[in-house]
Amino acid sequence: MTQPTNPLAVVAIGGNSLIRDPKHVTVEDQQEALRETSRYLADMVAQGWEMVIGHGNGPQVGFILRRSEIAHKVEGMHEVPLDVCGADTQGSIGYELQQALQNELFHRGIRKNVVTVITQTLVDQNDPAFQHPTKPIGSFMDEAEAKHRHEQMGWHVVEDAGRGWRRVVASPLPGEIVELNTIRAVLEAGIIVIAAGGGGIPVVDVGEGEYRGTAAVIDKDFAASLLARELNAELFLIATAVEKVAIHFGKPQQRWLDQMTLAEAKQYLAEGHFAKGSMGPKIQAIIWYLEAGGKKALITDPPNIGRALKGETGTWIYA
Repeated sequence: MTQPTNPLAVVAIGGNSLIRDPKHVTVEDQQEALRETSRYLADMVAQGWEMVIGHGNGPQVGFILRRSEIAHKVEGMHEVPLDVCGADTQGSIGYELQQALQNELFHRGIRKNVVTVITQTLVDQNDPAFQHPTKPIGSFMDEAEAKHRHEQMGWHVVEDAGRGWRRVVASPLPGEIVELNTIRAVLEAGIIVIAAGGGGIPVVDVGEGEYRGTAAVIDKDFAASLLARELNAELFLIATAVEKVAIHFGKPQQRWLDQMTLAEAKQYLAEGHFAKGSMGPKIQAIIWYLEAGGKKALITDPPNIGRALKGETGTWIYA
């Protein structure tokens, strides 16, 4: 890859950049949240960074599935497969984000284009995660419907703490970004890229390089880490709900961290300081990036990205 003149950052934005709280979940609410996030991303561009931006899509996929299920029950419409839901959200969120960021850059007099690349992520169909699916998706069902779905459609279903039954799918590790060369070409043209939204659309190789979508959920930070490694990004930034990372979180001895070494990050993760459902995957994603030769990583919340890049806040992790 011909390296851009400016340094490259891979930025993974979390769900709080799309949905601020449970009372603000409409498309209009999401667009407003992305307009705000775009101001912080534009600060990075103004500081001279090239960017590839990844994003979450969990709630949005849930909305599509819910609409699909209702339409199926009420009108007999076909239901939308999970991989297509992922593609739908990459398109819709990508559209909203690229428009918001393009507008923000225009108002600042920065002539730079933004584009969304609908991205497939290759996973191993023999990944152990497929034998032990754990990610709940879709609506709650009664036991009869759950068993029907299991027998007729091959769904994995589990009873969820007395609240009903739900479908669960695998969360395999990302192995390859299928559109990587396309992303490289777009970056070389000086264009900001939105890619691997929701971790990418999970696909498997069914033989001779032919891909097929599969029902799975890929961790978006893991996919962003893979992108950062493959693109030799100079910075891997995870924008999340907290300004800094803490150890002993929620305990009297809680301590906010300004920086960590790779060795310290591994140690803290092994000691259980970072929960599996929240900060744990983010730290693991950064560990993989640094182990592969990455230079530096940063975790902070979107409003503090500009300050963090100046060294004023955030948690920096170095090799």
